[in-house]
Amino acid sequence: MNRSLSTITISIGKSGLNESVIDEIKRQLKAHEVIKIRFAKGISTEKQNFITEITRRSKSTLIDFRGNVAVLFKKK
Repeated sequence: MNRSLSTITISIGKSGLNESVIDEIKRQLKAHEVIKIRFAKGISTEKQNFITEITRRSKSTLIDFRGNVAVLFKKK
């Protein structure tokens, strides 16, 4: 399995999650299998809730979570 970690990065800011962000995450996972999601520093209390919702709605797996960056995987 040779997957490049120079993956697509999606940023989630203070406005949080909305339908268009979820749709973009789904599109990127379909195209790339592995993506990074970077959270704004100001939403630290919401990160775990956001990750739970993202993985549930995109049917992906959280493979790494450090600081403000989560790495998700979804097999094509």
